[in-house]
Amino acid sequence: MAGDDEALLAEQMAYYRARAPEYDRVYAERSDLRELLAAVDDLPVTGDVLELACGTGQWTGPLAARARSVTALDAAAETLDIACSRVTSPNVLFTQADVFTWRPSRRYDTVFFAFWLSHVPPSRMADFWNTVGAALAPQGRAIFIDDGPGEAVHEEVLARQPVPAVLRPLDDGSRHRIVKVFHDAETLTGDLAALGWSADVRLVDGSFIVGVAEPSGLL
Repeated sequence: MAGDDEALLAEQMAYYRARAPEYDRVYAERSDLRELLAAVDDLPVTGDVLELACGTGQWTGPLAARARSVTALDAAAETLDIACSRVTSPNVLFTQADVFTWRPSRRYDTVFFAFWLSHVPPSRMADFWNTVGAALAPQGRAIFIDDGPGEAVHEEVLARQPVPAVLRPLDDGSRHRIVKVFHDAETLTGDLAALGWSADVRLVDGSFIVGVAEPSGLL
C-alpha cells in the first residue's frame, strides 16, 4: 500500500505543477465555488493561521483579511508563484513544503485547508491529522472545506484502485491520476472521532463539506 501511495502522490504532484496556469479556471466557471469563498467570513478563523496546500492563493486572501497572520504552505513552486502574485498582504508568509513530510516548528490558532483532505490517501489520514494536531495551539481549531460525494459526478472515477483516485485531463491532452476521496460528512465525523477529534462536519449546497474540528483530548 505504501508503494501505491507514493506512486499516486508523485502523479498528483506532477498534475498540480502542470495545472498551475489552469488552476483558477474552475473558480471563474463555477459560481458555487465563488460563493463558497465567501463562507470564510462565517467560519471561526482567528489569530495566527496555518493554511495547508494553499494552491494559487484563492483562499489565502480571505484568510488574511480575518487573521493576525497567515503561513501558507504548498509543495508546488508553480502554484506558489501565482499565489505570491495574487496575495501581497504583509501578514502572509508563503512557504514551499510537502504537507506529508513537513513538521510544524510553532503552533497556530487555526489550521485551514480547502480541497486538500480529499487528496490525502486513507492510509495517511492518521499521520496527517497528527500533523494538524501538532500545529494547533491550545484551544485551536482545524477548519476545512472540500468536495462532498455529490461532486463525484464531475470526475472520472477510477474503479478497483488500491487508493481512491480519479483521472483528470489538462489542456495539453495529458491525463493524470490523483488521489480523490469523496468524504461523506457523517462518516468523516466518525472517522475523525476515532482519530481523537471532535468535529462538526456539514454538507453545504449539496456539493461541498465544511468542517470545524478540535482535539477531543484523546490525541
